[in-house]
Amino acid sequence: MKKLVALLLTLALCLTAAVSLAETPANVKLGVILLHDEDSTYDLNFINGVKEAQANLGLSDDQVIIKRNIPESNECYEAALDLADEGCNIIFADSFGHESFMLQAAKEVPEVEFAHATGTMAHTEKLANFHNAFASIYEGRYLAGVAAGLKLNEIKEAGNLKGEFPLMGYVGAFTYAEVVSGYTSFYLGAKSVCPDVQMKVQFTGSWYDEKEEKAAAEALIAANVDLISQHADSMGAPTACENANIPNISYNGSTVESCPNTFIVASRINWAPYFEYLVTKKAAGETIDTDWVGTIATGSVVLTDVNLQAAAAGTVEKLEEVKAELEAGTRKVYDTAAEGFITVGGEALTSYMADVDTDDAFTPDTEVVSDGYFHESEYRSAPYFDVQIDGIELLNKMF
Repeated sequence: MKKLVALLLTLALCLTAAVSLAETPANVKLGVILLHDEDSTYDLNFINGVKEAQANLGLSDDQVIIKRNIPESNECYEAALDLADEGCNIIFADSFGHESFMLQAAKEVPEVEFAHATGTMAHTEKLANFHNAFASIYEGRYLAGVAAGLKLNEIKEAGNLKGEFPLMGYVGAFTYAEVVSGYTSFYLGAKSVCPDVQMKVQFTGSWYDEKEEKAAAEALIAANVDLISQHADSMGAPTACENANIPNISYNGSTVESCPNTFIVASRINWAPYFEYLVTKKAAGETIDTDWVGTIATGSVVLTDVNLQAAAAGTVEKLEEVKAELEAGTRKVYDTAAEGFITVGGEALTSYMADVDTDDAFTPDTEVVSDGYFHESEYRSAPYFDVQIDGIELLNKMF
């Protein structure tokens, strides 16, 4: 009997292995183009997503090629063609400025699928093998803002505010819609629990410049902010916060090891679900969405663990509560129906024509406020929220 049981178990394991092997997409080879490398938190997040998808799908190392430090120039086009020559039938690029070069390559190699993060052209170009993807990271930033607001309340109740009202600082790269959408959703998350909060934004003019990001954070600290967050890719701002003992909300990953006293939480896009989607669709010969948007519900928007040493009491529980409401659709990030929540010049935002079908003049073309909220990333994957709302002061501008 024991021998029979052992034999059956062995057969079961063999069958499982055979099924797993059969399900591995042998007809797919993925090429990935990165703007920087592991030193950039932004690019490291993509690398981690590729590795997670590779492990989940059982792809061999020969089926995945990553090209690092590819600038937003003709080098991207050349890298894409090189990947195609190496047998890649899916090629993905991670930076906004890569898009035109990826599109050029897609037109020349129609049998290869080209996918691009944060881009805006796919839905207007209508090229069958060219795709854009993003995620509703504004939901993650909103949640991170809730954690920030709770911390500000704690500071206020202890009588330790640096000024008359809770003041946040934000280090941003450029005044693109993606950044505006991000810092606004972060602010609104904080405002949902700390109604009198205000925010100052300092731009660096670069996605990745540790010196400038640290200097921007230091300028905000000198302006007496009580907490800082960022949409930039280095350790510059978190380091400045740790040095000055200023609470920090990071981005794209935890900085708790380097900043144990100030790091609270971070939001990030988990790109593994999209890489898995691309590979499985290509392997099955099925159509890939022109614009793909991942959400909290799909596991594409995630938070790191909360650092209990720096966070306010009750943060974990509150984040779970708000996350459930966002998933259920009972709470909207850009809620235009709630009185006084989103105003421009003191007036409620009841209508907005967004630049969804981007042209050279960035002409507004689509009404995006209806049903009591701003419909971010519903008409294309890349953000188009670029409204300058009350409560947020831009200290400089970098286009």
